[in-house]
Amino acid sequence: MPRIFTREIIVTQADIDSQGHVNNLRYLQWMQDAAVAHTTAQGWPMQRYADAGLGWVVRSHAITYKRPAFLGETITVCTWISGFSQRSSPRRYLFWRAADKKVLAEAETLWVFVDLASGRPAKVPEELRAAFEVVEDEGEVRRMLEG
Repeated sequence: MPRIFTREIIVTQADIDSQGHVNNLRYLQWMQDAAVAHTTAQGWPMQRYADAGLGWVVRSHAITYKRPAFLGETITVCTWISGFSQRSSPRRYLFWRAADKKVLAEAETLWVFVDLASGRPAKVPEELRAAFEVVEDEGEVRRMLEG
């Protein structure tokens, strides 16, 4: 079970905006896709949440774009849980270009755990917390670039 989840993305024409680089909305989609893939890898696929009547919603996103990405490039995205509170969890992301390992973007989403029927915040169950090891040291993630 990966504490830091990684996946590769190959930039397609559908990812490109009118300025010839990856559209900023693609990063949001890739963040959500990586979060879903990570939670699934940890034993919490979307159906498990649905069956329990619980799930996550976004309270906020923060993205800092460092460099553009272009058609045909391979991008690595990694994501990890950087903490838990009673009803929420920040999730961090780092995107880099595979060819030169230059950081393209850094991001964070604050996810709030909710009761799906009421839409109200709910307490994160202990068995869910136990499925994710918190990674507090972003340096650990950045060292992946060197390896």
